[in-house]
Amino acid sequence: MKYEHCIRCTICVENCPVFRVNPAFPGPKQAGPDAQRFRSNREKSADEWVLSCSQCKRCEMACPCGVEPAQIILRAQQKYGLEHPHTAAHLLFANNYYLSTLGSLTAPLANRFAATKIGKKIFQRMGIATYIPFPKFSFKTLRGSMKSRSRETRKVAFFYGCFINFYRPDIGRKIIRMLQSFKIDVVLPPQWCCGLPALGNGNLALARSFAGKNIASLSNYVDAGYDVVYTCTSCGLCLLHDYQGIMEIPGAKKIAENSYDLHEYVLKLIAEREIKPQFKEVNRTLAYHIPCHLRALEIGYPAANLMQLIPGLTCQILDDNCCGLNGSYGFKKINEVTALQLGGRAVSLIKKTGAEAIVADCGSCRMQLAGLSGMDAFDPVEIICESLGIKDKK
Repeated sequence: MKYEHCIRCTICVENCPVFRVNPAFPGPKQAGPDAQRFRSNREKSADEWVLSCSQCKRCEMACPCGVEPAQIILRAQQKYGLEHPHTAAHLLFANNYYLSTLGSLTAPLANRFAATKIGKKIFQRMGIATYIPFPKFSFKTLRGSMKSRSRETRKVAFFYGCFINFYRPDIGRKIIRMLQSFKIDVVLPPQWCCGLPALGNGNLALARSFAGKNIASLSNYVDAGYDVVYTCTSCGLCLLHDYQGIMEIPGAKKIAENSYDLHEYVLKLIAEREIKPQFKEVNRTLAYHIPCHLRALEIGYPAANLMQLIPGLTCQILDDNCCGLNGSYGFKKINEVTALQLGGRAVSLIKKTGAEAIVADCGSCRMQLAGLSGMDAFDPVEIICESLGIKDKK
């Protein structure tokens, strides 16, 4: 832990979106390296304000000395969670994988209940915010709807994540059909939640359990010559960094070395002249919101580079603002004001572009921005597939 390398420059504080709007949060410098100098494993955690950190990672991107304030705070959050009772909201979101499995199985009833006044009141009593609509569960998951596959030279193990599997399997089906159109063999390996919701809600043991299962499953495919491709930027950050970092999962390095963002992977194949996509004209004006975790992956903006190849498409990149939702962070009642203020800032800039719709790699970003703006929000692959003429066929 390199907290001693902090040179007291406050650049991380200047880049922290939560610090700008939440006076209860002292910022990543004080909550991270400054406080770490005085923390002791023998003493009970008293700094509740560490829970105000949304883990957007912008502080780490800004640090000139390689200090990782977000990682320091994340470890402090885990210790605090072990020593203090979890709220109902923290417990539910930590177990989001099981909650989503149940929601998908009972999708018609679960979706109807979540939209009712009594449902919202119950959620609010549990400490869950209801200022934007909840995503609707899909009765038919991605895993349950895709069984066929082609056998080609390039082989991809698709790590689709909870959001696509339980809420938007239509996006997952388009991704599979797009890759198959490039003559790529796509398989859906046995997989569980990446573990980030559990990690972000103070349950490191559960996060490690999910991570261990995923590593064991994905390792078999990597050994068989498959590349791992993910589409959720938060899942990707967890796979590439948290499995090797705070979770300390054996075998994580091999997975990180063979995992790619979907759009990064397609660009790689284009650069290596393995594929030549024929993009058709798409006359749209879009505002592309860059998720915080895409920035943290440090792979550039591959979806933006792909969309630049689409004739007729105008896409303005907005990478200065956090949407405020940050997975389950903004869905907690205690963080509602912070999430609304950050989301409001992002929406204000989006509307100034005059764009007709929003595009963002992250499902939670799309939920937040669409809910607050009233605009349509698309995954980049939806626009790319539109250009390629690829449709969702259930």
